[in-house]
This record gives sequence, structure tokens and C-alpha cells, in this order.
Amino acid sequence: MAKKVKNLFDMIPVISEHITTEYEGELAVIAFPRFRSKFMQKYFVPRNKSRVIRIRLDAHGTIVWKLIDGKQTVNEIIETLSDYFQNEEHYTYRIVAFIQQLQKQGFIKLKTSSIEN
Repeated sequence: MAKKVKNLFDMIPVISEHITTEYEGELAVIAFPRFRSKFMQKYFVPRNKSRVIRIRLDAHGTIVWKLIDGKQTVNEIIETLSDYFQNEEHYTYRIVAFIQQLQKQGFIKLKTSSIEN
């Protein structure tokens, strides 16, 4: 039996459980532990280094990140942002590429919509 191919636009991005969001002014900062294991944190993080890594998002990244709520599909996020990006020619590609990068780095997971289940 062939594996059913899932359409990225129908997937729902969900922030991974080890990720927290902080804000510096209007911009989001994604924060996550350098190591997930307490043992690794205790013995492998140098004394002068933070146990948490922080990645500062730009304005576009922040607006997309704020819409990743575990309820909206990628397509719904794209539709919501059409006015924000002023229907710029390649804005859909930019959002999809950003979401794929977030998934690749383990910041989000993609789940199927409950409609499909």
C-alpha cells in the first residue's frame, strides 16, 4: 500500500514543547535549552555560557511565529498574512520556506488537520 502524501498547505504547525517565546520589544525571540538532558546541561555547558540558546526573529518571522497556534493550517496562515505582505509576488514561498526551516530545526512540528483524520 502506497504511503499517502500530505500537502504542506493542509498541515498545522505546532510549536515544539521545548521551545519558549520571549519578546524584545515587538520582535519574538525563540528560546530553547542548549541540551534537553539535565545531566548534559550540568556537565557540558561551559560556565560562562547560557543554558538557553536564543534566536531573535525579524519582523516577518515574528508575525508568522505569532500565528503558529496549533490550530491554523499553513494555508490559513498564508491567507491571514496576504494583507501584511501586501500580496507581494513571492510571499507564499517566503512563508512556506520559513515554516519548513522551523520544522527542520525542530522548533515546530507539523500535524495533520483534524478534518483529515
